[in-house]
Amino acid sequence: MERLEKQMEFILEVDKVKKIVRQTYLSDASRKENDAEHSWHLALMAVLLKEYSNEDVDLAKVIPMVLIHDLVEIDAGDTYAYDEAGAKTKQERETKAADRIFGLLPDDQGTWFRELWEEFEAYETAEAKFAHVLDNAQPLFLNDASNGRSWAEHGVHKSQIYKRNEHTSEGSREIWEYMKKLVDKHIQLGHVIDD
Repeated sequence: MERLEKQMEFILEVDKVKKIVRQTYLSDASRKENDAEHSWHLALMAVLLKEYSNEDVDLAKVIPMVLIHDLVEIDAGDTYAYDEAGAKTKQERETKAADRIFGLLPDDQGTWFRELWEEFEAYETAEAKFAHVLDNAQPLFLNDASNGRSWAEHGVHKSQIYKRNEHTSEGSREIWEYMKKLVDKHIQLGHVIDD
């Protein structure tokens, strides 16, 4: 029962991820999405868009990776993609959060989740690269669907989007090409600042 109790404690603790509000609006722009919605969307995208990965990827690894990648934000908070000040302390905040949150699990599962999270953060394996494509593409797709609302509110520049996505083509050249077309569209519409 001790193992099950630890698993249940973790399951209830990560319910808090539903309260972490992101800066990206839902496709209908009615409200901002939360981390749980974002992670669910990435898992579905992984299944649907696997064929566009530059390398063969194991969905049995990618799906749990994208489902857990933002759990650290329960403690660390969401760092907006273009928040330079927040980015300076992000790694320290998230590492501390990973210690606590994954430490709630039985050792074997806590180690597995921690290793998946670290693999995602390291951005070296085919699975991590593809997971990052999804993590970067999904908010961009929602920005497109919501008429560039978040980009316009934050005064986002093309150079910021391109810097954030400087490695996206390593995971999927095709998805990155599609993303660039959307960015160009929103420059023309005045939602993204061209620089």
